[in-house]
Amino acid sequence: MSGLVLASSFLVGNHPAPQESSPPAERLHQPVPDTPDPSLPEIPGTGVLRQGDSGHGVYELQVRLLQIPNVYEGGAIDGRYGTEVREAVARFQEWYGIRGDETGVYGDETRHALMLRTE
Repeated sequence: MSGLVLASSFLVGNHPAPQESSPPAERLHQPVPDTPDPSLPEIPGTGVLRQGDSGHGVYELQVRLLQIPNVYEGGAIDGRYGTEVREAVARFQEWYGIRGDETGVYGDETRHALMLRTE
């Protein structure tokens, strides 16, 4: 069959129309369930941190606390939220008037204030 005959046969309806490969429009706008993307890494230092916690977020907190004079002087950078870290966070909260987080707990308000003052 020549190309012209083949093309004309599609025009007159001798062959079924090609199937649509994309989903109907109504399915394109359906809400996506709230499930975290497993390929996205957790951002270090996010979430509430408190005594007994450990990990990279605590490590980042310790590095930032050392940048504030006399708050965590000589404190360890070991990724463990112990008594010294809790006391340093409480001292930072008191000295800089941070409200909204429990004393000695590294929450959103304390994180924001510390990030503004450190690198």
